[in-house]
Amino acid sequence: MTHILTVTLNPALDLATSCPSVIPGPKLRCGPETAEPGGGGVNVARAIVQLGGHARALVALGGHTGTTLGELLERRGLDLVRLPAPGETRYSFAVTDDSSGEQYRFVMTGPTWTEAQLDSVLDTLAEEAEPGAFIVLSGSMPLGCAPGWITRACARLPGRRVVIDTSGAHLAHQADSPQPAPYILRMDSAEARDLSGRPLDTRADSAAFAEELRVRGAADLIIIARGADGSVMATPEGQWYVSAANQTVVSAIGAGDSFVGGMVKALAEGAAPPEALRQGAAAAAAAVISPGTQLCLPEDFAKFLPLTQLIAL
Repeated sequence: MTHILTVTLNPALDLATSCPSVIPGPKLRCGPETAEPGGGGVNVARAIVQLGGHARALVALGGHTGTTLGELLERRGLDLVRLPAPGETRYSFAVTDDSSGEQYRFVMTGPTWTEAQLDSVLDTLAEEAEPGAFIVLSGSMPLGCAPGWITRACARLPGRRVVIDTSGAHLAHQADSPQPAPYILRMDSAEARDLSGRPLDTRADSAAFAEELRVRGAADLIIIARGADGSVMATPEGQWYVSAANQTVVSAIGAGDSFVGGMVKALAEGAAPPEALRQGAAAAAAAVISPGTQLCLPEDFAKFLPLTQLIAL
């Protein structure tokens, strides 16, 4: 299996609970809480490990929250590469309204990084990621990290396959096709609509925009997640659609990260991109039926994989 290194510069301690109803004003008496390590790259690594693979997780940790987060990661069997963060690690808080089933998610900002500290991260990545490895940059970039840092990372990591699943200004910058480009660029439908300026109502619309981005050089593989309507992918060999396989949503936390984890694990094991896309979709389907932040459980992944349909467009 090819080595996988996930990178999380802005991790979070994810707290999740529920209460009878979420309303303003009175104190809301919550049920038991769960505490899970979170942040895009952390969740990708956790998903890979839960599905039976291996990933090293480079995580920036700071303060008491960072200590707790690091302990949780080690208990879950992650091969942890600790990086000192320039401040206290953030936390997030999710509350499910039992009366409606709706989930409210509150996310803190995290510490601010300097350019020198971010340059040091690039040095660490070049040391830790062997040639040919998959490097997954997933989740929000920290405060102080300007758009263009991901491109600098790609330039410092020749011979590695960089996977990008981020948002906001960093995603917009990558969509403009700066070079060198990553191997994979993933986004959701809302982000794709914003970038394209078009509604992208159909799978064909999303696939066409993904192909536009690929031809412009944004990445070798472009993936657009369409929620309950599955995902599309543009590759040099053609476009593909994969079904979502599951319409039941208990918790949406980590579904996208589980998708990335399932897909990158399959690629690292030698699967072709279309089959890896299918395994990513099955991992996402498994994640949304798990409560809180448990991500994709292997028994659920095994159940959904045969139900996940892959279609050439």
